[in-house]
Order: sequence, then structure tokens, then C-alpha cells
Amino acid sequence: MFRTLAFAPGKRWPLWLYRRTPGVAAVTESFYHFVAKHRTGFSWLTRLFWGKHVEQPTHFLTRWVFLRFLGFIYLFAFVSLWMQVDGLIGSHGITPAAQFMELVRNWALEHTGAHWQMPTLCWLSASDGFLHFLCWGGVVLSFLVIFGLATAPALALLWFFYLSLSVVCDVFLGYQWDALLLETGLLAIFFAPLQCLPGLNREAPPSRTMLWLLRWLLFRLMFASGVVKLATHDPTWRGLTALTFHYETQPLPTWIGWYAHQLPLWFQKFSCAVLFAIELGAPSLIFTPRRPRFVAAAAITFLMVVIAATGNYCFFNLLAIALCVLLLDDAALRRFVPTWRRELPATTSHWRWPCWIIAPLAAVVLTVTTMTLLGAFRDQITWPRPMVALYTAVSPLRSFNGYGLFASMTTARPEIIIEGSNDGQTWLPYEFKYKPGDPMRRPAFVEPFQPRLDWQMWFEALRVMNPGAEPSRWFLNFCERLLCGQPEVLALLKSNPFPEAPPRYIRATVYDYHFTDFAARRETGAWWRRKLVGPYCPVLSLRTN
Repeated sequence: MFRTLAFAPGKRWPLWLYRRTPGVAAVTESFYHFVAKHRTGFSWLTRLFWGKHVEQPTHFLTRWVFLRFLGFIYLFAFVSLWMQVDGLIGSHGITPAAQFMELVRNWALEHTGAHWQMPTLCWLSASDGFLHFLCWGGVVLSFLVIFGLATAPALALLWFFYLSLSVVCDVFLGYQWDALLLETGLLAIFFAPLQCLPGLNREAPPSRTMLWLLRWLLFRLMFASGVVKLATHDPTWRGLTALTFHYETQPLPTWIGWYAHQLPLWFQKFSCAVLFAIELGAPSLIFTPRRPRFVAAAAITFLMVVIAATGNYCFFNLLAIALCVLLLDDAALRRFVPTWRRELPATTSHWRWPCWIIAPLAAVVLTVTTMTLLGAFRDQITWPRPMVALYTAVSPLRSFNGYGLFASMTTARPEIIIEGSNDGQTWLPYEFKYKPGDPMRRPAFVEPFQPRLDWQMWFEALRVMNPGAEPSRWFLNFCERLLCGQPEVLALLKSNPFPEAPPRYIRATVYDYHFTDFAARRETGAWWRRKLVGPYCPVLSLRTN
């Protein structure tokens, strides 16, 4: 059997080992004789782990589905950001990109390598028009990926456009799914086919090295998310009570999350145990034979669907599910795709990424991501200087990342309510589109769209828990824009209580929010109950001459 497999195309190295390496022939022949005496048992194991398909798997359809999935995710990301970019980083936004780049240019005068440290096309321009160009360019390029036109070049530009926006968006584009999209997008460039026109019959086989690296990314994403919850020694995770807080304290809850919060304690603990089983157990199946690998894909997909149903996490869940597609092969996917997509190429194209590009990239990815994966143990590990230098060099690309959501469970929900007044006596609240405010308003679904101001307000509210913490600079900028009545910033909100003219004063007050229960909602109709905590910052007003 070993000798027969050795003659398969492109697999001559086993034959070389069999003939030239001492002991290999004896070991393989002994193994063959052992298998021959136990054919029934090994046949059962083969069916258990591989099913009916024991041949070398192909991944043409797998790549086709994954890249279209990724194209749609890029589309959601760019459209979502385009709808908010003026209010967030436009010339009249909360943190203008033009001002940021002006500071960067001044810094660059005294530092070498500034362009590498700040890899963004906004060196050319940070005007509102150019920001719109990056967003709309991302939309167009996403459609190219979806339709399979010049996929690899389109993915390369998508990655660079999104990186460019990530650099200048500062706090508003620095979430873990933004990092995950950049890392997935970079690897996908070298996983994509190189021909310009669509057609499976013209594609070269996907790079198995890049397939393995993308699976390695999924492994790190899930396994690290489970490990960090235990590594922080958080008592709610270790006691399996974290979900009794999670549904109401997560950034943007959903109405399904309200119902999930009402479930009994035993079910919350059981759900938490299932979460740990998936995050710590499923990744171990990613590099196993096909059937256990399919189990990992199903388990992780199930977890992502549950998370998407109970919370708003932008395109994170879609991106994780897209990576799960890579755990399947063509034999598994063929039954789910249209008939005209089932025929795999009879001949292979010569247009493929060369080894001299793939091999160094794989070495860099493995080196740096291993360091990020073991980041929780950085105090116990002394990395060699070349590895540290490599890590430092590639860090500005934001594409070699560590992961781990909700390492410590937030057990309280402070909410910042911003109010305006003209006389300092009567205060009217600014209502956000999706974050909790009016206790009577039902929590809504918004994913895969991400209201980035609403999300950042959740992080700002967490500063209340740190004694002595002052409001962030971006938050003060936001309040200043409200005092100016800036239309681009007001467009990020649900309502403006001062439509005629901006208020003279702005204040921010902290409330403690909790979900109501069934009895309270039947009686009052409220989804939330809240209690006043105190002021977040002094009353603000624009200086006048």
C-alpha cells in the first residue's frame, strides 16, 4: 500500500524514503502486515474517521464558497463604515482623520520608517472625498471577489484599503473582528486563484499551506477565546455563572438576549459548560481526519449562530463561520452547490502562487502567531531577539494577531446618558440608535452592521469602574460636536432633541442598567430598569467671547 501510494503524482518523496532511508521499509512493511491481519477493524476505523471518501481531498469548491463568503463580509464592513465615516473621522467628525494625519506627518519628520509604522493610503490624502473613495472602492472590490473577477488582486486591494482605514479610524476600527478580517484577508490573497476570469475549470488547486494557515487561524481564534477565560482566573467563568451577567452587560444586547437572561441558573451553567467544551474541545479536531473535522465545523458554527442570536457582534460570527467552511472538502460540499458548480477541473492551471512566496510567508505567520497565541505566558517565556524583532516589524500591519473575547466577564452595566440644556435646569437626552437608553425601547438586532459610536460608548462607560478615570479625548470631542450641532455627528444618533439650534450646555450622567423580568415587563412594558449613579463629567459649554 505504501509503495503504491508513493507513485501518486506529486508524491514521490514517500518512495524516496522507502528506498533510501534505513529502517523505513521494515517499519512500513511491518505496519502493512499488521493492518492486513486486522482488516475489519481498520476498515471500521476508516469509515469512522473518513467516511466513504478516503481519496486525497480537493478544495476547489471549498475555496469558491469561502472566497464568496469573504467577499460579502468585506462588503458589509465597507458599507457599514461608509455610512458612518463622515461623523466618525470626517473633517467635521469626532476624530478627524485629516488632523490625525497632520500629527503623524509632524511625528514623521523626527522618526524614520514612519510610513511603515502607519501603513495607510491616507498619506496621499485624508480628505472626506478620499475617505469615501476608500469605502466605495472597498464596495466595488468586494463585488469583484463575489463574482470571481481578478480575485487575488481584488483581495490585496481590499486588505490594504481596510488597513488604511483602520490606521486613521483610531478607536473606532480597532475591534477584534477588524483584526480578524485583516488577518483572514491577508491569508486569503495567497489562497485565491490567480486567473482574472471566473471558472473552476481554469483554477489551480488551492495552496495546502495557505489552507493549513487559515485553519490555524480558526484554531487560534477559538482556542485562545477559551483559554483566556480561564487564564484570567475570573470567578464567573470558573464558576460557570458568567452567562447570568453576559446577556445584559454585553455591548449591544438583543431582545432574544433578554429572554435568554431569564433562563434558570442551571441552564446558564450548562450553557457555559457547552461554550467551554466547544472553545477548548472543537479546535483540537481541526487538524484531525475529515469526519472529526466536520464535527468541529458544526460545533463552532452552532456556537456562532447562538452568539449572533443573542448579541450584536458585527460581522464576527459570519467571519468565524466562513473559516469553518475551510474545514470541509469538495466531497462534502458538492451536494449543497448548484449543479453547474459540481464539476471540478480536469486539468490544473499553471497559474499558482510560487513556493518562494508561500514558504517565507508561512514561516513569518507561524512564528509571529505562535508568539501571540502564547502571549498569556509572556512572563514565563524569553523569546529570541530575532523573533521579537520580527514581531515588532510586522505589528503595524495589524494582520498577525492574538484573540480572546470576554477574558473577564463584565458584571455590571453602567450607561452614559448624554443630555443637553439651554437653561441648565431642563435637560433633554440624546437617544442613540442601538445602545440602551430609553428603558421602554426593545433591544434590537443590527448585525452585520456595526454602529461604531454606540459600541465605543459601551467601552467609555466601563471607565466608570476605574476610580479616577477621566473621560476619553474622543468622548470630549463628541460632546463638543454636539454643542456645535454638527450634522455629520448628529446623523450617528437616533434623535436630536435640539433640532432648531444646538444646546448651550451638555452633561453626561451615569446610570446602572439591568434587564427587567417577566413580571415587571408585563406591568410596565419596560425592557430595562435603571438607577442613577452620578455625573460622568462636568457640565460642558463652548467658550464665548
